[in-house]
Amino acid sequence: MLNGLRPTVTRVLTPLSRALVRMHVTPDMVTLVGTLGVSASALVFFPMGQLFLGSVICTVFVLTDMLDGVLARVRGSSGPWGAFLDSTLDRVGDAALFSGLMAWYALGGHDRLMVVVALYCLIVGALVSYVKARAESVGLMLRGEGLVERPERILLTLVGSGLSGLGVPYVLPIGLWLVAVGSTITFWQRMMSVHRAATADAGSDDDVHEVKVRASSRNR
Repeated sequence: MLNGLRPTVTRVLTPLSRALVRMHVTPDMVTLVGTLGVSASALVFFPMGQLFLGSVICTVFVLTDMLDGVLARVRGSSGPWGAFLDSTLDRVGDAALFSGLMAWYALGGHDRLMVVVALYCLIVGALVSYVKARAESVGLMLRGEGLVERPERILLTLVGSGLSGLGVPYVLPIGLWLVAVGSTITFWQRMMSVHRAATADAGSDDDVHEVKVRASSRNR
């Protein structure tokens, strides 16, 4: 849903990326710093109950997730390693974010249900990403990403935690429930998309086999 904003974000971040190129900063450096920043702030501030501060710092470092891609294009160094590193460290950042909220609900929030919801958000978010990666690894392409992708999950979580830190009631539980439900829908959307792609490929293979059989019969 938020991927439509990427062209605008790219235009905004391009001047900064050019400045970083002149400073010999690489996309991998940006990716590593972003992941370390998100992980450290989420695991330090959230369990302490500093939800607003933690959300602000996390948001700053989450923006590097878009900056590293723009920087790679400006440098002309886009490649499979950068994509692999970025995707892998995204999972690390997500794990830290939801683990920090789980710790808060277990230690300070005293809400066992929300501990489970945050854990579910972590698991189903990883499954959503896994479905796409696994499908592409066997040569199947998804048609449409689904209702709630990673940007939406992060946005709902950080906005909810930030407003909760400012004293707005119920907003964080609502945000996490939305992430949980939306991610579940997205998981099934991607599963069905892969199933349709696999079925279409199987039908194409059968058609090719039938053509070959007919040609062989005519040649006898």
